[in-house]
Amino acid sequence: MNIITLTIHARSLSRRLVGRALDQQPLWRRRNYLTLWGGKLVSATGSQMTQIAFPLLVLALTQSAAIAGLAGALRMLPYLLLSLPAGALVDRWDRRRVMILCDSGRAIALGSIPVALLLGHLSVLHVCLVALIEGTLFVFFDIAEVAVLPNIVTQQEMPAAVAQYISLTDGVTMLLGPALGGALYAAGRMVPFLLDAISYGASVLALWRIQLPRRTASDEQADSLSWRTMRADIVEGVVWLWRHRTLRALTALLGAGNCLVAGEALLVIVLAERLHATAPEVGLILGLGGCGAVFGALLAERVVRRLTFAQAFIGGNWLVALLFLLYAVAPTPFALGLVMAGIGAVYAVINVAQFSYRMSLIPDALQGRVSSIIRLMLYGSLPLGLAVAGFAIEHVGAVATVLALGVGLVLVALAASLHPLIRRARSSETESETHDEQLPVAA
Repeated sequence: MNIITLTIHARSLSRRLVGRALDQQPLWRRRNYLTLWGGKLVSATGSQMTQIAFPLLVLALTQSAAIAGLAGALRMLPYLLLSLPAGALVDRWDRRRVMILCDSGRAIALGSIPVALLLGHLSVLHVCLVALIEGTLFVFFDIAEVAVLPNIVTQQEMPAAVAQYISLTDGVTMLLGPALGGALYAAGRMVPFLLDAISYGASVLALWRIQLPRRTASDEQADSLSWRTMRADIVEGVVWLWRHRTLRALTALLGAGNCLVAGEALLVIVLAERLHATAPEVGLILGLGGCGAVFGALLAERVVRRLTFAQAFIGGNWLVALLFLLYAVAPTPFALGLVMAGIGAVYAVINVAQFSYRMSLIPDALQGRVSSIIRLMLYGSLPLGLAVAGFAIEHVGAVATVLALGVGLVLVALAASLHPLIRRARSSETESETHDEQLPVAA
């Protein structure tokens, strides 16, 4: 073996050792991850601020609750209509570029509201159009963001990343965002929208700084896309998910659980009013729910690493079902808040467990499509669950509704416990290497 060969082997070994050392770095020392998380934290806080500012602005312009509700619906409607084609497109396009373009568009759209207010030409049609544009761009950004996370962190780091990047961020921003949005709107109608636009600009700057693996030649050739090939891509994702019996069962159980708890906030408000809670006390109850979600996110990584996926998912569903039934016997508004905090904490752990687990099973080439299908089923069940809860509260009462939904959650937990594939599911760190249902991905 000559000196040139030895040099080549030495360089190869050095690269492998450096790569392994980088993989073992804690998340707080990973520049890509911290940059991405920082941008998300800022933009998500801005989004939560305008979540309350949008209806307040529409009400001020029209004095109509119906139109305010329509503006809110326009932000949610694109996810139901566009998530499947968005998943197919995200798997073919440069995901980082998609995220940059989406947040740039959202910054421009939100920034147009303060400009129109300054010029005195803001109309309700303008606000509704901004809501529709932002909701549409959110669909593409959200799916690209989910698909890109496995390229930022290793599989071993996924539980910690999900706990911080998704659960903790959502809990903190949901806790702080609405309060900030209301206070800033009171200071000036344009303020929350202006700050939200700036937050999207900060996200764009963060996204410019992250580095992702280079696309392969086959990926570059896939950029030409017709409606026929997009339909084929969507079908491929649906077929892959359907054939993967574990993920198929998991998605069904998650969708059923989401549907049953969709009306939780409405139920808690009605129950609190029956206990003569004041408006500030109702706000405190909902705030305790957010605190529970943050607490659960902080503990989720440790719990998920110590338990198998089956233990975390099945045990979490049983805890949610039993806690939910306590709403029927909670004697004080504070007790309602404690129950809500407990459910929020358990759901944070469940979300980290299931997200990390399914990310370990879905091939990178299918991340956008399969994730869009799963998220469509989970988000699509929320309006149905909220409508059913509202109808039941009005016709049979809040306590009877709690008992009925609680029994439904018990059945979901029982189904998870009895399903052989869910019961045998291991941790997200080992499943991707040993799972007996790994399916091929079409070239």
